Amino acid sequence: MPYTGTYIFAGRTVRITSLFERVHDYCADYRCEDLPSTDISVNITAEDIAAERGRLSSSRAADDYIEELAVYRVIAENMPRFDTILFHGSCVAVDDRGYLFTAPSGTGKSTHTALWRRLLGERAVMVNDDKPLIRVSGGEVTVFGTPYNGKHRLGENISVPLAGICCLERAAENAIRRAERDELYPLLLRQMYRPYSPDALARSLALFDKMTGEVRLFRLGCNMDIGAAELAFAAMTAKPKVLGRGSARTSSCKG
Repeated sequence: MPYTGTYIFAGRTVRITSLFERVHDYCADYRCEDLPSTDISVNITAEDIAAERGRLSSSRAADDYIEELAVYRVIAENMPRFDTILFHGSCVAVDDRGYLFTAPSGTGKSTHTALWRRLLGERAVMVNDDKPLIRVSGGEVTVFGTPYNGKHRLGENISVPLAGICCLERAAENAIRRAERDELYPLLLRQMYRPYSPDALARSLALFDKMTGEVRLFRLGCNMDIGAAELAFAAMTAKPKVLGRGSARTSSCKG
């Protein structure tokens, strides 16, 4: 028996039809029913699950877990039509502005944003700790929480203007600097989801170019102590360029 549900991701209506119930429990905080239209329809089959399993390095995961991944892949393939891309990183919001840290898995993104929360207390709110969606439209760049927020499920159903992106790397001493787009372009591009569809890929690359031109970029070498967060926070919040008006928004069924 298929399971169905309607959700709001990055302001878009997504209707999911799945073979297992687990994905609907996973996405429950984003559920909105009785909506008049659907932007993206996701209909998962056994073949989709098998194909997703083939992309993994391990094939031991349960089918319902694999289906969760297959669902988000379909969403990510379709989001470029709505000026939105999937990006791998840990994003924390402070005073209604988002700061996204990205690096290869295991470098310490989540540890670093945890230090921001320790430093700033309730001022710091996790947007998404793993795979946020980023919309680039009208000269504004907005980052959205999604249920796909990492193994510790750190994130909120909110959206904020994205004020900075920082490439993080391990170092003995903490140091941060502004970086040019050309310097970070290859590093950042590896963290963007690249769709299989040629049209969606072309659209994603155009959005990526706009995003990296609009948002301030940084490079941070850090150890994992509180001083790294103090340094990064001071640098990334100092005299930012004028951003589009906006504040943290909790998503609703009205999109």
